[in-house]
Amino acid sequence: MGSFKVELFLDQMPLTASNWIDLAKTGFYDGIHFHRVIPNFMCQFGCPYAKDPKSPRAGTGGPTAGEFEVLGTDQKAYRDSGGNIEDEFTTKLGNEPGTLSMANTGQPNSGGSQFFINVNNNSSLNWFNRPTTSAHPVFGKVVEGYDLIEKISQVPTDSGDNPNEPVKMIKITIDGV
Repeated sequence: MGSFKVELFLDQMPLTASNWIDLAKTGFYDGIHFHRVIPNFMCQFGCPYAKDPKSPRAGTGGPTAGEFEVLGTDQKAYRDSGGNIEDEFTTKLGNEPGTLSMANTGQPNSGGSQFFINVNNNSSLNWFNRPTTSAHPVFGKVVEGYDLIEKISQVPTDSGDNPNEPVKMIKITIDGV
């Protein structure tokens, strides 16, 4: 459908951004489809099962366990046996239109590779918004091609919010790291 460019908040969210960069550099995201899109809400991506756009397991997977470098530090971080990283609740960045946010199961430390791009002000998903149980840390934002993200969020979907016509991420490239 086109291309877009994001800026990651590596200085503010080093663990989450470094995890995403590590996965992108290994080609983890290449060939995966958006598996959940909801108009006026968000577009979700990053499940390895979504390489098959109609997989019934899309939305349930993550990366394998392993270590990665926390960029800008001399530290290593680890993905557990479920491919999850520790929650990074350090900087109060809101789930506003165009922001990238870590998806999770609702349980602590359950984010791994899946993320979503907000197409609305979803403040109820902010980890620092204590009246809700949602806790989704923002770690980047779309800086070019946001209109494409809005178009993706508007594609016709099935009853599970999966696009009728698959929307595939061909390749993610990393610049400046």
